Amino acid sequence: MADDSTFRDSDVFGSYAAIGDSFTEGVGDPGPDGTFVGWADRLAVLLADRLPENQEFRYANLAVRGRLLDQIVEEQVPRAKELAPDLVTFCAGGNDIIRPGSDPDDVAQRFERAVADLRSAVGTVLVTTGFDTRGVPVLRRLRGKIATYNGHVRAIADRYGCPVLDLWSLRTVQDRRAWDSDRLHLSPEGHTRVALRAGQVLGVEVPADPDQAWPPLPPRGTLEVRRDNIQWAREYLVPWIGRRLRGQSSGDHVSAKRPDLLPL
Repeated sequence: MADDSTFRDSDVFGSYAAIGDSFTEGVGDPGPDGTFVGWADRLAVLLADRLPENQEFRYANLAVRGRLLDQIVEEQVPRAKELAPDLVTFCAGGNDIIRPGSDPDDVAQRFERAVADLRSAVGTVLVTTGFDTRGVPVLRRLRGKIATYNGHVRAIADRYGCPVLDLWSLRTVQDRRAWDSDRLHLSPEGHTRVALRAGQVLGVEVPADPDQAWPPLPPRGTLEVRRDNIQWAREYLVPWIGRRLRGQSSGDHVSAKRPDLLPL
């Protein structure tokens, strides 16, 4: 049975591979050298800290922004199986779900086949649900599809014994400060909170509470909020939707960071 609060396996993870799209790549959380950090890298640090000093931790982030589920399955899953780490985090399907006419039931069937494939070669596969988009203009209309897909993901996790990183229930990421200026990718603080929650799910003692309340913000007028929403939609949302309709990412690339399992 999947457990979305604490993973009760007492084993320590000595190796970890992350697969997915921009969320897992870490877009919105730039590091000092220009590469993205993100929640997966931050989770890797938490896992590495659990190991004895004489034991090497190995980590690879294979995620690439803009990738659809089938692309992740074709490009990243075989590499993750080849590396055969103790842990794989698998977040995929979000870019499929937001496409017009997509069927969350169909996406879930393909997701399940990939989970079964990974479980044949990997010790633990952590899967993630989608975020609750109720506070995002336009994307809030997709809440039903996302919730349907999330239900499938949790059922799949139950069938294959996968821990679940439930992003829908992580209330602190509903705060605007958890998101980058594009409101489509997490901010550094948002990525940090997701990493902390992922650590909790895996039974790791984390240094802070991911559900810690944000400091209060001064009130904003309705017109000011509406003006900001319109500007955001013009600058970020409309171009982003256009790229998704054309099957493009925000600059296809293969991440140069950690192309193999390397010492952290």
